Amino acid sequence: MSTVKHKILVLSGKGGVGKSTFSAHLAHGLAEDEGKQIALLDVDICGPSIPKIMGLEGEQVHQSGSGWSPVYVEDNLAVMSVGFLLGSPDDAVIWRGPKKNGMIKQFLRDVDWGEVDFLIVDTPPGTSDEHLSVIQYLSGAHIDGAVIITTPQEVSLQDVRKEINFCLKVKLPIIGVVENMSGFICPKCKNESQIFPPTTGGAEKMCSDLGIPLLGRVPLDPNIGKSCDTGKSFFTEIPDSPATLSTLIIQKIQEFCSQRH
Repeated sequence: MSTVKHKILVLSGKGGVGKSTFSAHLAHGLAEDEGKQIALLDVDICGPSIPKIMGLEGEQVHQSGSGWSPVYVEDNLAVMSVGFLLGSPDDAVIWRGPKKNGMIKQFLRDVDWGEVDFLIVDTPPGTSDEHLSVIQYLSGAHIDGAVIITTPQEVSLQDVRKEINFCLKVKLPIIGVVENMSGFICPKCKNESQIFPPTTGGAEKMCSDLGIPLLGRVPLDPNIGKSCDTGKSFFTEIPDSPATLSTLIIQKIQEFCSQRH
């Protein structure tokens, strides 16, 4: 990890809020600067979706004298996931905590990333083994902070507050919160509908109450789902979508990391 400048964790207490989608497109967005080297690490051991989202299904990891070689999407975008170690995308990973922790330790210790500007770590939902392992193993290597993903409705915010509490307890800096699936803008009439109504004020009120930055909102766009299924970058496939405003979120994350550095 000594060759990695910035390390960002993508967290949420809730499943299904779009952590992997956000992680993948954060990596794509950062990699648009060809002068930057980007790495994406998938530590969702039981549900590794990054290979599919990045268009890398069927790829395999190779061993070299300097460790495991990650799989490259572009010359400046490398990916590692337990999904590359499975015989089939449908294979279940049925492991207890110690084996999961061992795999995460191997990912962090044995992958030959080379010189990397940003490492993005996509995590599973919750506040358990995988999260503690990553924080423990990276404790001496300086984690810049966590980006926390939520959706607008209270059932999501309730679990995200637990994740924020987790970050405070383990002294993990919080870069900010992203409200995903925040409204749906009709592609024909351009009117906005709230598919997941923010009944308790959404991420904006939660961030205001807790004194945490709201990095921005990403609206629902069916094309995001399509780009994930086809393994393409949303930014290059649908550049005129309202959701591409998430580039402003990426800029805020970069600014936070440069200040921390």
